[in-house]
Amino acid sequence: MKRLRTVVIGCGKVAGIHAEALRDAPESELVGFCDRDVARAEAFAKKFGGRAFADLNEMLREARPEAVVICTPHPLHVDACEEAAAAGAHVLVEKPMAASLADCDRMIDAAENAGVRLGVISQRRFYEPVKRMKAAIDGGKIGSPVLGVFQMYSWRDEAYYASDPWRGTWEGEGGGVLVNQSPHQLDLLQWLMGPIEEVSGYWANVNHPSVEVDDTAVATIRFKSGGLGAIVTSVSQKPGIYTKVHIHGSNGASVGVETDSGATFVAGVSGEVDDPPVNDVWTVPGEDHLLAEFEAEDRRLAKERSVTKYYHAEQIREFLQAAIAGREPLVTGRDGRIVVEMAQAIYRSQETGRPVKFPLRS
Repeated sequence: MKRLRTVVIGCGKVAGIHAEALRDAPESELVGFCDRDVARAEAFAKKFGGRAFADLNEMLREARPEAVVICTPHPLHVDACEEAAAAGAHVLVEKPMAASLADCDRMIDAAENAGVRLGVISQRRFYEPVKRMKAAIDGGKIGSPVLGVFQMYSWRDEAYYASDPWRGTWEGEGGGVLVNQSPHQLDLLQWLMGPIEEVSGYWANVNHPSVEVDDTAVATIRFKSGGLGAIVTSVSQKPGIYTKVHIHGSNGASVGVETDSGATFVAGVSGEVDDPPVNDVWTVPGEDHLLAEFEAEDRRLAKERSVTKYYHAEQIREFLQAAIAGREPLVTGRDGRIVVEMAQAIYRSQETGRPVKFPLRS
């Protein structure tokens, strides 16, 4: 099997999950870590192998990676992506793709101009409950998807926002709950429902006075298919309740997933995910009885594997396989841009008091 020389850029909270996956993936030869704090890079290199670097250009020149995983704060993704792509490396970035649509477009252009693959982490697409939903929708089991609903009732405390200086500010983060906690489910909603026509929405900060950005947002979506969507997302419900995506079909059938129970996972802080993702709604004609079987299967799998790490590793392997095969990965840079676009549309809708048409310009 062909192996790609791989590196990790940014040795912060989520980087350990990526490093372990790259160390263990048959498609990967992990050769380096880069962080402005070279001591952090050295700690990762000692644990996972490879060399430590404080300078990205030096690492690209000396380690000669063929694929990079970017785990820096998202406002820094664009520069690292452009430099890596120019060096001929395929690029996989943590969510969200970037802090602005302009940065997303720069990243897409850099990858296309260099002829490399660009992907964005959205590992919840690899959850078994989500794959069942996608197969049911693609197989016509719910008719056409006509209503998609994303609900998140989660929690973030003051310590979370204080954990990094860029969190909770418009300048440093580019947004709040929409930008940082909602990308996975925004991606699932648009992936399962199809292209978006327009978005209308509002945001608020209801109980986090120490930060500038949104902790709550609501929105409605009109899809190009004629289907409708609804979003209610918040990190203001202590200690966190659930996060769900439900898709309802034209034949009356519904499929759904509870992607997270309680407060959503915080990489490098929360430890292991205790409750597995499960299908919580399944009314496909003739398959109603399968809901209990699905849940039992998902709980069994969660005892055999780490929910926290397994699905990241699955997406990383799929991305490397796509790069080796010369095809697009399951989650592309353009998919990542759509998620940023959805958040920006809600911000712009509140600012203008009007629905925002897609696509958005940077």
